Amino acid sequence: MTDDELTDKGKAVQLLFTQLDASIASFQKNTTLHCQLGCGKCCFKPDIEATVLEFLPWALYLYRQHQAEEWLEKLNQSDSSVCLILNPTQEGAGLCSQYSYRGLICRLFGYAARTNKYGKKELVTCTIIKDEQKNAFKNAHEQIALGLPVPVMHEYYLQLASIDFDLAREFFPINIALRKAIEKVLSYYAYR
Repeated sequence: MTDDELTDKGKAVQLLFTQLDASIASFQKNTTLHCQLGCGKCCFKPDIEATVLEFLPWALYLYRQHQAEEWLEKLNQSDSSVCLILNPTQEGAGLCSQYSYRGLICRLFGYAARTNKYGKKELVTCTIIKDEQKNAFKNAHEQIALGLPVPVMHEYYLQLASIDFDLAREFFPINIALRKAIEKVLSYYAYR
């Protein structure tokens, strides 16, 4: 670690996310599963939870751009349970205004598996993909059973925890996780 331990942790999270994104891209290529352009329906769930560590790279970015206090105020003033970095008017594949800094669950959902009680991998995806891409979903399920590599959710959460257990162990509603990540960064640099 360098003198700036928080930046090192942020870089480690970014590296983990880069590796995950590559794994998901490979999985999508092999299965043809994809989100519909501009969907983002899963982003509107009010019960999405995340850890502080997932948003550490985003909070560091905001700090460097001198936007941390502005976002912290926005988060403190909001009573919304829907993620505040969501931008429903944005055009493109996703509705996240901070797409490159989205959290782990935002990356995993749709293209990752959980391990069931029998040790088998089960794809975790939305009903829209299951309903609108039935053949591709069925094919993906069969390919996973035959050994197609698929990101496994708990494995990525364990890797995240290995970066900083304390910042990765507790889950919060997403806007609280966002706020706590900014507070962590502001507090860290206030005393440096």
